[in-house]
Amino acid sequence: MLLKDKQSGELVKILDADILIDPSKETVAARLQAGQEEQDPEEFAKTDLVFPSNEELPLCWKDPDYQLH
Repeated sequence: MLLKDKQSGELVKILDADILIDPSKETVAARLQAGQEEQDPEEFAKTDLVFPSNEELPLCWKDPDYQLH
């Protein structure tokens, strides 16, 4: 799955979608999709990621208490 880093605007390839949708995890491992060579994995805060369309990630992926809001 590809998402976009809000700060740089670069696409990132998510390495584990299960961690992405787990609201108890604040970060997810991903690879920047910049340059011709595959980049090393980095941890990205879920709050810094959006869909390529600039739509925010669902709250239920980021907040374990989303039902209380």
